[in-house]
Amino acid sequence: MVRPANFAFNEETAASNAFQSRDDNMNAVEMRQHAVREFDEFVRRLRDAGVEVIVADDSPEPAKPDAVFPNNWVTFHQEGFIVTYPMFAPTRRRERREEVIDEVLQQGFVAGKRIHFEQGEADKRFLEGTGSIIFDHQNRLAYACLSPRTDAAMLEELCQKIGYRKIVFHAVDANGQDIYHTNVMMAMGETFVVICLDSVRDATERANLEEKFNETGKEIVDISLEQMGAFAGNMLQVRNSTGETILVMSEQAYRSLTPAQIKRLEQHTKLLYSPIETIETYGGGSARCMMAEVFLPKKV
Repeated sequence: MVRPANFAFNEETAASNAFQSRDDNMNAVEMRQHAVREFDEFVRRLRDAGVEVIVADDSPEPAKPDAVFPNNWVTFHQEGFIVTYPMFAPTRRRERREEVIDEVLQQGFVAGKRIHFEQGEADKRFLEGTGSIIFDHQNRLAYACLSPRTDAAMLEELCQKIGYRKIVFHAVDANGQDIYHTNVMMAMGETFVVICLDSVRDATERANLEEKFNETGKEIVDISLEQMGAFAGNMLQVRNSTGETILVMSEQAYRSLTPAQIKRLEQHTKLLYSPIETIETYGGGSARCMMAEVFLPKKV
């Protein structure tokens, strides 16, 4: 996780991120202060639950308004791969920092191979990490809804390099606008999947997804378009130091769930939430976006 130094509303990302909104009730200084407080409280709750959290500090210069969302530019894989990705917004390309990767490696993890996709930016081809891609690591599948930020050919190239199979589809919000990132409408757990099926308008694509979930033993927890708008699709299942699984989400996402949905999820995993309203409102991302999970092997 990256502790933000200059969190702000990013004009460059707003055009394609319908989850991002401007509220003139908060000035720039207040916004930064609120975001840092929310970040620190989120980290505290994760650590109190026994989750190991590596915190890297964002560098003050150059300003990076979305640095709190590191999952979009880097992934750390169980095979020892580190993958870095091409970013849609020029301001977000500044977030790719070797210092952040070094911070992870200094914790005793082993990296064998670096895979670079940054060159896609020159051709205006983008693939924004686990914003664009929902990995099912158990079954070596890569789910992605296509959008200006998720290029199908680049996804195929990544899958060939890491030995996964892609499953692509299209998803839209209540206004019919392309959903900018797969991870706002879908979250993958070990034995379940949280997904807004109403956002997948094509009947064949939807049926293919449901079939794949059934094949791989994932109970489908369907959320509404309204719940998706409250970031109920932006969750991440993690494992703590005692081996327990925990589904992590924002307080807004948790409050949007029905008692029946909470009960179904709790049959699979523990739940944890934290209030991150400022980050959600101005950044257009939520709890999952703030966490770049580390699957790298550790030194023996």
